[in-house]
This record gives sequence, structure tokens and C-alpha cells, in this order.
Amino acid sequence: MTLRTHTFTPARLGRHVLPNRLVMSPMTRSRARQDGTPGELAAEYYAQRASLGLIVAEGTQPSDDGQGYLTTPGIYTAAHIAGWKKITTAVHDKGGRIFIQLMHVGRMSHPDNTPHHRQAVAPSAIAPASQMFTATGMQDIPVPRALSAEDIGQTVADFRHAARAAIKAGADGVEIHGANGYLLQQFFAPNANTRTDQYGGSIENRTRFAIEVAKAVAEEIGADRTAIRLSPGSTLGGIDEGTSSSDLYRYLVAELDKLGLAYIHVIHNGDDILMADLRARWKQALILNRPGRPRDQIGGDVASGLADLEAYGQMVLANPDFVVRLKNDAPMNTADRTTFFGGTAQGYTDYPALVATAA
Repeated sequence: MTLRTHTFTPARLGRHVLPNRLVMSPMTRSRARQDGTPGELAAEYYAQRASLGLIVAEGTQPSDDGQGYLTTPGIYTAAHIAGWKKITTAVHDKGGRIFIQLMHVGRMSHPDNTPHHRQAVAPSAIAPASQMFTATGMQDIPVPRALSAEDIGQTVADFRHAARAAIKAGADGVEIHGANGYLLQQFFAPNANTRTDQYGGSIENRTRFAIEVAKAVAEEIGADRTAIRLSPGSTLGGIDEGTSSSDLYRYLVAELDKLGLAYIHVIHNGDDILMADLRARWKQALILNRPGRPRDQIGGDVASGLADLEAYGQMVLANPDFVVRLKNDAPMNTADRTTFFGGTAQGYTDYPALVATAA
């Protein structure tokens, strides 16, 4: 049995049985309308990729405060629900499964990019020392406002509301974004979180918000439709998790495991020992994203038992029939980076499938 053969076997994921172990990673495409409703081509884009075992849709804000980038989708208004319903219906009609990723960016925002044009929120009033693209070009990201304890409670409620909206829109579940330098990971990092209350200082305190969000979402829609994404050691957005990073994730994963979530989605940043420890602490499905994985290593983490499923980004973006191409050892389209964010059908829904290429 080759490494790749393992990826074509069914997998249990919460209440769902998936036909294969290949996952579409969440990828921001910035093609939503100004009000956060998914764009007209989004249903076609996701339905084209429905042959993967699971689609994790792009980062989707749970509130006005949660938006960071221009034209990213939301999932908290009636219009958002109606827009996502078109997408989930299109995916289900093709036999696919789709989770919507709930992404609150925290300090990684600019007032010009949000509906209410307010100062961003974060664990502490510390800017990430980076810039962000806005309608008038690149601008420095301003200092955020530190969340009060009351604000934190409201933010947890926002995640709960967005999760319910996602299910109402027909999603099979939600993935909480706890990675890539956004709000949940900002709480983990001592250089972004200098709080002295119950949300700062110790590992238990710095992980409290993430656990509260996961509990609230699981209570609202069911633990078997709730998941979370983590990126141990990631420095995106100016994050520095410090010397206790590995211990923090060992503790966090063990606590999340008690909730019986559908899966965790881990970005492997090179620490093999930590990854093995997280695998040992997690009883449910584990999706592993290994950035830059060469094609000949696809299926390796499933075959070894380190992961139950493997997630892929750019290869899926550029190859709507990613599964068919793998099965047939067919060449892959190359992703056009100039069309990743914003734009039209070019670089979005116009990548040719294998049958079209042969014709």
C-alpha cells in the first residue's frame, strides 16, 4: 500500500463519515461583498472542490469587530446566512461536506476595513508592528483597544451566535480559528497579552478564552460539529509565544479533548516532538497541515498515524479536481499568486479540471 492509498479510505469526523482523508484548508480569497455576504462566484468555487473529504471554508468574521481584511465574508446577519446557504447547498448537491471557519482577527485589523470603522480589539493595547492593505493602500496597523472582561464575554457570545448562524446556513460544522496570529492566539502570546486578570499570566489563564469559546460553540451546535485550528510556534502577526509555548499547547489540547470536539486542525511548524505529544493527548480526529509538503509525501502523516486527515491549500486552490489528479498521478495546475485576493473568476473558478485539460 502506497502512502497515498491511505488518503482514499473513509474517515469519521464528528457526526460525519467522509469519503476520503483529504481536506481543503481555509484560504482567504477576499471576494465577498462590502457587507460581508459571500460573492456570487463563491458557490461555484467551493462546489468545484466538493470531492475532497472536507472543505474548510475561508476565515469568516463572527462580528463587525472580527473583520480585519477587505471583503472577507461574515456569518452573523440574515444576508450572510442567505449567501452561505447558496454555498452549502451547492457543495451538498455535489456530495461534499463543508465547515465554516470562524475567524476573529483581533488586533490584525484596520478601522478602514471594518463596517463600524472602530478601533480593533485585542487582549492588550499592543500593536503588531506591521501594515495592512486598505482601500487607500498599505497602512500601519494601529494600537488596538484592550478587551474588558465584559467585552470578552460578549466576544464569546459573538462566536456562539455565528456558530448558530453557520448551521442555519447549512454548514456541517464550524472550525474556530485559533491560529495564524489572530485573536485566540494573541491571548496565548505573552508579547500580545500582558493582562493581569484571569485571562493573562499563567498558561491556564492565557488559554481560558479559547476554551470558553470552544465550550460556548459546542454547547450551541454540538461538540461533534465544533472544531478548532491551532498553529503552535507560529510568529505570524508579530506573535511570540515565548518559552512556554509547547507546554501551553500540551495543556490546551488536553483540555479541549475533554469537550469531545469533532477535530483539531494543527499547522505543523517543525516541532515533531510536540506534534507527537499533541497526537497522544487527542482522542478525536486530527487534521494536519504541513506547509510546503512535497507531492510525493501526500498521505505520509495518515499512513504513520500522526494524523487522521491531511489538509492542503494552494494545490486545492489551483486544482478543483485535486482528488482525481492524485488518484491518476496527473500533473497539477500551478497556483497564480497574483489572483489570490480579490478580483473576478480569474484564478478563482477558472482553473481547468483534468477532463477539460485532456479535451
